[in-house]
Amino acid sequence: MGTAAAPRRFCRCACFCSENLYVARYGLHVRFRSEQQLRQDYEPILRSRGCVSPKDFQQLLGELEQEVGRRRRLGPESAARKALIASSYRPARPEVYNLLQEATLAPEFLAAAEYSASSGADLKGLLQRLETVSEEKRIYRLPVFTAPFCQALLEELEHFEQSDMPKGRPNTMNNYGVLLHELGLDEPLVTPLRERFLQPLMALLYPDCGGGWLDSHRAFVVKYAPGQDRELGCHYDNAELTLNVSLGKAFTGGALYFGDLFQVPSTLAKPLEVEHVVGQGLLHRGGQLHGARPLGTGERWNLVVWLRASAVRNRLCPMCCRKPDLVDDEGFGDGFTREEPATVDVCTLT
Repeated sequence: MGTAAAPRRFCRCACFCSENLYVARYGLHVRFRSEQQLRQDYEPILRSRGCVSPKDFQQLLGELEQEVGRRRRLGPESAARKALIASSYRPARPEVYNLLQEATLAPEFLAAAEYSASSGADLKGLLQRLETVSEEKRIYRLPVFTAPFCQALLEELEHFEQSDMPKGRPNTMNNYGVLLHELGLDEPLVTPLRERFLQPLMALLYPDCGGGWLDSHRAFVVKYAPGQDRELGCHYDNAELTLNVSLGKAFTGGALYFGDLFQVPSTLAKPLEVEHVVGQGLLHRGGQLHGARPLGTGERWNLVVWLRASAVRNRLCPMCCRKPDLVDDEGFGDGFTREEPATVDVCTLT
């Protein structure tokens, strides 16, 4: 009689349906459990930001109830979209769905990843192979993809955007973009990028943030354009670490700005501003407060990969700052894990 290793199930924290609901009109993240709680916790700040009349509050209440419902349906609806896209969508650039090849990666990125995985690699040596944007905030930059691959990926994303396929919101703050797991790009592109290249690199840069224990991700592309999303309010990511790659196109404005870690009481009076460089990726801690300045002209597309380590987040959910209340979810969920009951192999005794 033998016992097989217990498989892991990816989950989300139950707080997803009540914490960090973003109200763009008032530039505020709120906790929402009931009307009474909302008034008690947020009425003064909401009034200061323009939510003054009963009609304003009822409109806000309706929007929050709608968002909670959307979040509760998210897993099954996302799985249904992914299945429909897989069966009915015809790509314009099918080569981007091929398994990730080193030829699509920038030489600088390959060199940094190769060094990080080598015997005797250390942080000092790695920092010689990338740009330190902020030593204090531990923000780094390096080229990630080649220009031809960025162009091919952009063409494919635009083709999908213009198709009649169903599209999910990239995250709870952005309205325009693409979820890569729904499009079928997780397995061939993002998973090998994380496992083969990002993990050794992040293990040296952020060993204290789970950089060496990355076991899941959430990847999406966000789009900023006139008449659509133009800026992004201050927030922190539901991730231990983040990769943000500028894909293009031609644009002005839209710089990223960074404050302190969300756990540190601070002001954003003098944030660090960082301009995008097409083809290059920024690496930062998920808990770093950040946002995006308004777009000036053109269109800006960015690939964002939230990198998660269950060994870290299983102890403390970064969104509610409590031990996670685990709820089964689709795919990688929100990166939390629990072990499924072990299976027992019963051998016939003779």
